Amino acid sequence: MFGIFKKSSEVDKLQKKYEKLMKEWHALSTTNRAESDKKYAEAQRVLDRIEALQSHKE
Repeated sequence: MFGIFKKSSEVDKLQKKYEKLMKEWHALSTTNRAESDKKYAEAQRVLDRIEALQSHKE
């Protein structure tokens, strides 16, 4: 019932950011390769951060 008031964890926020970046990467992949590569690199950095947080948590 009170789940709507629960704050998102840092991992949840990073997951959403990663998904957004991957969508942008996919959209750019057919029109602008340089920008697409930048988005992919940024998404990879976010993914690395997610993995680091998850491994630290365990």
